[in-house]
Amino acid sequence: MSERQRLRHASRIMLRTLTMTMLAAGCLLAAQPAALAAAAQPAGDLPRLETRNGRHALIVDGAPFLMLGAQVNNSTNYPEPLASAWPVMDRLGANTIEVPIAWQQVEPQEGRFDFSFLQTLLDQARTHDKRVVILWFGTWKNTSFSYTPDWVKLDNRRFPRMKTKAGEDHGVLSAHGAATLEADRRAFVQMMTYLRDHDPQNTVIMVQVQNETGSYRNPRDFSATGDALFAKPIPAALAKRLNKRGTWAEAFGAQADRAFNTWYVASYVNAIAQAGKAVKPLPMYVNASLSGPSNVPDPYGVASGGPQQDVLDIWKAAAPAIDLGAPDIYDKTSANVVQYLDKYARPDNPLMVPEIGNTAAFARFFWPAIGRGAIGFAPFGMDETGYYNYPLGAADLSPATLGAFARPYAAVGSMMRDWARIAYEKPTWGAAKPDDGATQSTTMGDWTITAAWGEWQFGMREWEWLKGDAPPWAKEPVGGLAVAQLSADEFLLIGDHVRVTFDSAAKAKPNGLMVRVEEGRFENGRWIMSRVWNGDQTDYGLNIVDRPRVLKVTMGHYR
Repeated sequence: MSERQRLRHASRIMLRTLTMTMLAAGCLLAAQPAALAAAAQPAGDLPRLETRNGRHALIVDGAPFLMLGAQVNNSTNYPEPLASAWPVMDRLGANTIEVPIAWQQVEPQEGRFDFSFLQTLLDQARTHDKRVVILWFGTWKNTSFSYTPDWVKLDNRRFPRMKTKAGEDHGVLSAHGAATLEADRRAFVQMMTYLRDHDPQNTVIMVQVQNETGSYRNPRDFSATGDALFAKPIPAALAKRLNKRGTWAEAFGAQADRAFNTWYVASYVNAIAQAGKAVKPLPMYVNASLSGPSNVPDPYGVASGGPQQDVLDIWKAAAPAIDLGAPDIYDKTSANVVQYLDKYARPDNPLMVPEIGNTAAFARFFWPAIGRGAIGFAPFGMDETGYYNYPLGAADLSPATLGAFARPYAAVGSMMRDWARIAYEKPTWGAAKPDDGATQSTTMGDWTITAAWGEWQFGMREWEWLKGDAPPWAKEPVGGLAVAQLSADEFLLIGDHVRVTFDSAAKAKPNGLMVRVEEGRFENGRWIMSRVWNGDQTDYGLNIVDRPRVLKVTMGHYR
């Protein structure tokens, strides 16, 4: 070994020793960035989020990527049940699988780590050509600590639960537990270190830090520690972000307990994410157990501390290491779903739907999600372990259930990078058939685009001389579209079970017409036409009913 090689070897040993010492002491956050830079994977090689002009892109392998995802059930985080997920992923046409990694399974004994399942997940995902989103089930999983190790569950003194106003223990761990944070952070960093060392391919493209944080029926920790912090002025960073001053009660009134808990939960999660990113800076997000889309929730009835849409600004101030907050959508009212999408699609918050119900009716919301620039979409419970969360979700994974999601995934699948790139660069819009079947429309430039539902491909509904039975899907919650404006008069249209019309919206340019409609596909970023639609295919609007289609529409004005 040469002198240079000996010096490099010695430096690596010193760096490894320093890093492990910091981890053991729980002081990773205090480490100088330069000291960890050599241990971290180069950021340029990693998946990342980019934002430009209020639009967002998930960059994977150097190009925009749309996650056509599916999430497995909570306990499908062992090799045998995981094997049942891959056939479902393939039938869906998913390119990304979301899988839990539980603190309980990786650190069954304190200080002894087992990442054998994580390695199985990496190996199988590569075999099946799927990317992975890891769901870290740590201090919170659906507000519970059920996925913490036994040695955490059984030591309430070291890892304290929240206290109620009556001084009783609540079934959620306190965000003020320093030892809990230290232990959770250490385990998370060990997982991220394993990924750094065993996933140079970046099979894992994103990490969810905790799962549905917060607490029901107890808006904050009423322990002595919690009460002392609650009496203090709100933190300076939050005061600046929200332009509020005073104590928590003075600044937030009836929502004070919830705002307080949100700040400290978000700060706790931020500490874990920041520590993990110091090792491997993958994109990291949090998911929300939602309240109503427009009401001011009862602090005792909502998952207080979670990243619901009305407290996203608190999360942004408290958790800068978290890249986005995301909605878990099980609300079956179409108008509510659209409100959630609108409120999470922000210039400072990339839209992602990491969890949505897996009944066929939820599949239609894929279209308004990607029409709002979503970087990913994933129905929940997509494996064949025999567990179904009916009536919240589907009672089975029948061909009809899977097909509802597989059809739009197939339409976008071969061009998912093209759509992701276009959505990052161009205006987009999307809609789903609403519960009342009303038409949906928007204006893009000089053109009004309207979506109607429950129609055949031929003819007009108002014709008295030609009547027929309504299509079998007319009363079903099925149908949607996504549109991208490629130029002033050119549009990319994708959808299913929808009739789409384009009309002039410019009073100064009334003579608008459809110049050309091409059906086709993208190959290597280039549009390839397969045929031109005309005659019956365009005389009654653009009718996409029997299968999803990809169309390029050129409009124009005649003189």
